[in-house]
Amino acid sequence: MSAEIKHANHSDSVAAERVGAEVVHGAEACYKQSIELLEELGFPKGVLPLRDLVECGRVSETGFVWMKQKAPYEHFFAATNTRVSYSTEVTAYVEKSKMKRMTGVKSKQLLLWVPIVEMSLIGDVDDKNSKIYFKTPMGIGKSFAATAFMDEEEKHKYLLDSGKN
Repeated sequence: MSAEIKHANHSDSVAAERVGAEVVHGAEACYKQSIELLEELGFPKGVLPLRDLVECGRVSETGFVWMKQKAPYEHFFAATNTRVSYSTEVTAYVEKSKMKRMTGVKSKQLLLWVPIVEMSLIGDVDDKNSKIYFKTPMGIGKSFAATAFMDEEEKHKYLLDSGKN
């Protein structure tokens, strides 16, 4: 019986986190919302390469966001030589240049999958020295150049802007 109570409390807390959310459904609407969120926060568009999104939500008052996809997805970031796993639901609390209390994202380090609980943009994404710092639950992290997560359109714009300086 205590397992049932615990489960009910968990679902209640999940529902409470989502009260007042703006929710969209469908691949096209979710993709658009996820790109707008990344741009608003200052992150490059390729940092969360989620596939087959079915639901996205955001609670403006708390900064809580979630993105659900049809199935888990693994992505290899060639520029960082890193494999990242995204579960069917990725959640976070967001603020400018930061996603914290993240769930559903793991990075393969050596032979282990390590959860990523926070990512922060250090500098402006258009700055050639900007980096994204990824933090684990142990407080240990790693940073990579923000350009490693830019999509082709962003890379092209970045290279054009860099040539002007």
